[in-house]
Amino acid sequence: MSSTPLRDRIDQRAHHDPNPLKPTLLEPAPPPEEPLDLDEAAAKSVPQRRGWSVVKEIIETVVFVLLVFFIVRGLLQNFRIEGSSMFPTMHDQQYILVNKALYMHFDLNAPLRLLPGRGELEQNVVYPFRKPQQGDIVVFLAPESAHDEPDKDYIKRVIGIEGDKVTLLDGQVYVNDQLLDESEYLDAGTQTNCKGYAATCTVDVPAGHVFVMGDNRNNSSDSREWGPLPLDNVIGKAWLSYWPKEDWGIVQTPNYELSTDQ
Repeated sequence: MSSTPLRDRIDQRAHHDPNPLKPTLLEPAPPPEEPLDLDEAAAKSVPQRRGWSVVKEIIETVVFVLLVFFIVRGLLQNFRIEGSSMFPTMHDQQYILVNKALYMHFDLNAPLRLLPGRGELEQNVVYPFRKPQQGDIVVFLAPESAHDEPDKDYIKRVIGIEGDKVTLLDGQVYVNDQLLDESEYLDAGTQTNCKGYAATCTVDVPAGHVFVMGDNRNNSSDSREWGPLPLDNVIGKAWLSYWPKEDWGIVQTPNYELSTDQ
């Protein structure tokens, strides 16, 4: 029989192992010189976070939370009513949200007054949305003329705006000589009397001011005592009542255009 490369290889294997079909035994690998640390191996397999990255994330989170807080605080403010000056519309210990963004305003001439010789430049105040309107319930910082509790936040209703003439006559309210129908929020028979500042019963509301009164006319410190309120003192409009839960809802504004009689 002639010799071939394949036959030569078979003969060579048979020479070394007479039983070529015998399973080959594999020897186990030698143990490692040192025991394997699984924690160390896992730490090496996952990239380590640097300490500065953690600190940076914490700082970014804090800045974001503060930014959201100040943005929300600049738009809304919670307010707790103290006293009964707005009864029956609102009552003591009622909680509301105040819309501060609605009356947001700024003085266009403020930067110009920083220039030399321009310090006496008059204000040019702009309201991007709107000023307080008749019927709005507003929260404001009491003026200095409110000697009972100055520098305290009050809540009242706007009765007259700048340029209006407010007249109190025979227990009723007239604005620009028109009888104001307040039956939507006052109890029948409620009398609105003069006192203090409005002893003459007629007030012309100057520019940059509003005339405010509480709905509880017999128990309210308002413009009848300390005069028209500067618009700069107004914080915002009463927007939403949220506590107690039975008082939950949007604070409504009456439409005097439909309810005012000649």
